[in-house]
Amino acid sequence: MDSQTDRVMLLNVPLDIVPTEELPNVINRLLPRMGNPENATESRGRDIVLLSLWDLLRARRNNEYRDYVLKAALVIPISKSLVSGARFLTGKKVVRYMPFNFIISLLTHLERLEYPIYLMGGKNRVLRKTEKNIHSTFPRLKIVGRCRGYIRKQEEPAVIEAIRKVSPSLLLAGKGIRGGELWIARNGSRLNSGFRLWCSDLFDVFADRKHRPSDAVFDRGMESIGYCFRNPAKFFRIFSFFRYKFLLLYYRICKK
Repeated sequence: MDSQTDRVMLLNVPLDIVPTEELPNVINRLLPRMGNPENATESRGRDIVLLSLWDLLRARRNNEYRDYVLKAALVIPISKSLVSGARFLTGKKVVRYMPFNFIISLLTHLERLEYPIYLMGGKNRVLRKTEKNIHSTFPRLKIVGRCRGYIRKQEEPAVIEAIRKVSPSLLLAGKGIRGGELWIARNGSRLNSGFRLWCSDLFDVFADRKHRPSDAVFDRGMESIGYCFRNPAKFFRIFSFFRYKFLLLYYRICKK
């Protein structure tokens, strides 16, 4: 994590405080150090984690995922419950981002610098439309390669080598990658030192196959309701939500 970024711990999981107006400066502070072989931490690259409440709970029970989050350059909260939880335990005001808006801000900044990106994940037709729409919106952004998701395990070494050779400033990954975010964690030392960011439905949104929540719905923290109707099994997450609330109370009373 960049030493100038304020990081708080929520239930032993990190969250970075990045005000929207400071995001370009934070990215700038990380970018100059990319690819510096003298910095031992560069072998990890610059992973960006978009952390939901469910991801936080996952990090508490899955050591591999927790290690990935702890070593990330930026951990950006995307759930309203994380904001209120951080305020309850630390008194700090954590800034929450809608995933799509955060990525648009990141791409906008990288386009100004004419930096290269690589796209990985999704089905061929989705990936092609994503590339077309990104190129249309960010014409000066260099897309130096793409690879569909759902590839065979034996194909992965060649893909990793291709990414390493073109050395993108950002590897933008979506669903269809074996292991999801953990694919990045497991292969980080074999990739270049650019940013790496995984977002499950990102390419479907870019390809106009899925709609992102409206700003009003997101601001109210009600975006999960729509996800539950699309996948009713997610209604059972209510039990995890109550567990989270209990943990907040426990840490407030017993961990001071």
